[in-house]
Amino acid sequence: MKTKILIVDDDKGHLSMLETILGGWGYETAAAMDGGEAVASVHEHPYDAVLMDVRMARVSGIEALEEIKAFNPAIPVLIMTAYSSVDVAVEAMKLGAYDYLTKPLNFDELKITLERALEHKRLSEENRHLKETVSSGQSLAGIIGTSPAMREAIEMVKVVAPTEATVLITGESGTGKELIARAIHANSARKTKQLVTINCAALSETLLESELFGHEKGAFTGADKRRDGRFMQADKGTIFLDEIGEISMPMQAKLLRAVQEREIQRVGSDTVQTVDVRILAATNKDLKAEVAAGRFREDLYYRLHVMVLRLPSLRERRDDVPLLANFFLERFAEKNRKTVKGFTPLSMDMLIRYPWPGNVRELENTIERAVILSMGEYVTERELPASLVKEYEETVPAGTGNGQLGGQPLEDVQKAAILATLEQTNWNKSEAAKILDITRTTLNNKLKKYGM
Repeated sequence: MKTKILIVDDDKGHLSMLETILGGWGYETAAAMDGGEAVASVHEHPYDAVLMDVRMARVSGIEALEEIKAFNPAIPVLIMTAYSSVDVAVEAMKLGAYDYLTKPLNFDELKITLERALEHKRLSEENRHLKETVSSGQSLAGIIGTSPAMREAIEMVKVVAPTEATVLITGESGTGKELIARAIHANSARKTKQLVTINCAALSETLLESELFGHEKGAFTGADKRRDGRFMQADKGTIFLDEIGEISMPMQAKLLRAVQEREIQRVGSDTVQTVDVRILAATNKDLKAEVAAGRFREDLYYRLHVMVLRLPSLRERRDDVPLLANFFLERFAEKNRKTVKGFTPLSMDMLIRYPWPGNVRELENTIERAVILSMGEYVTERELPASLVKEYEETVPAGTGNGQLGGQPLEDVQKAAILATLEQTNWNKSEAAKILDITRTTLNNKLKKYGM
C-alpha cells in the first residue's frame, strides 16, 4: 500500500499543486480545504501524515491540529503558513506539530521533512510493536524469543512450572539457564517463597558442602557459629543448582540423598533434617556422556533427569537476534541516557550472521558496548567489535560488485543487493529505492522482513 498523505489548504491552486508534486514522489494523497473537514477526514481514514495550512477561513490549522492530535497522537502533522510568525510556530510545536514550513515552500525541504516525519512514525510504531511483543505472551518472566526453538522452550516452561518435578536445564553457557529457572519458579505454586541459587562450580568441595547443607559451630576452622545451608533457606521454595556437572564425585554422593530423600545433614552434625524444596539444576555439559566417562554418578543423573529442558544456542535461533538486540538497545540507551533509536541495516545484518559463541550473554555485552560508543541515532558497524566485523567480511555471500552471484539463495542475493545499494546511497532510502527500481514502501517491507 502507498503512503497516504492528507493535504489541507483553502487555496485551490496551491492544494492542486501539492497533490501533483506529492503524487510524483510516489505518495497517495487526499485533499481537504478546511480544518474541520481535515479533522473529519482523519476520523474516517488512516493517514500516514498530514500537511496542513495554518490560515483557513472557518477552522484554522492550529485548531485542527489540536483536535487531530487528541484523536491520533501518533500521526505526524506538518504545518504550512505564508506568515513566518515565531508565535504561530511555537504554538504549533507545543500542540504536537512535527515541523513548521513557510510559504512559498522549498520543495526539497518539504520532501526531506516529510520523509523524516514518516521515518519517525515508522520507528515509533516499531518501538511500540517491540514493547507489545515483549509483553504479550511471547515473553515469560523476561524470556524473549519468537523463533520455533525458543517457543518450544517457553511452552516447556509453561508445562513444567506448575508441577513439583525436578527439572534439568541444559544448554551452552550464556543461553539463559538461570533466567529459565527463575521463570519456572515464578510460575509455580512456590512463587511466594524463596528461590535460592548457588553456582556449584564457584566453590571448593568443602565450601560447597557447607553452603548447601549448613554447618555446626566448630565444624571446621572459622565456623564460629551454627549456620543454615541453602537447602534449608529454600525450604517451602525452590533451589537452583547451577553448573551441577562440575560437582566432584564425593560431593555427588552427599547431594544424592538430598535430591532423592529431601534429607540433609549439617557439616559436623549427626542430626538428619527434612526439607520441603523443589530442585532445579542446570549444566552446559552432556551428563549422559559424563556418566559414561565415569565422572558423574548414574543414580544422581537419573534423579535429576526427571524433566529435561534444553535451551537452544543463539545461532539456532537467529530469528530472535533483532528482537533481542532491540530489547538490549532500549535498555542500555535508557541506562546510559543515550538517544540511540536502532541499527543500520548493515550492522543488523552483521549481528544476525554472527555465530555468537557466547550466546545471549555475548550479544547483550556487544549491544551495551555499541550503545556506549555510539555518537549518532543508529548503531553502525563502527561500534561493533572488530572480530564480529571480520567474521562478517569473511562469511558474507560474495556477489555485490564482483559478479559472483551464482550458488547463492535468491533471498541472500536480494538482501546483499539492497545492503550494497543503501551503502552506495549513504542510507538514503528514496534514492536506493529508485536505483533498485522498487517503491520505498517495498524497500521498507524488505528491511522489516530481514529484521532491519
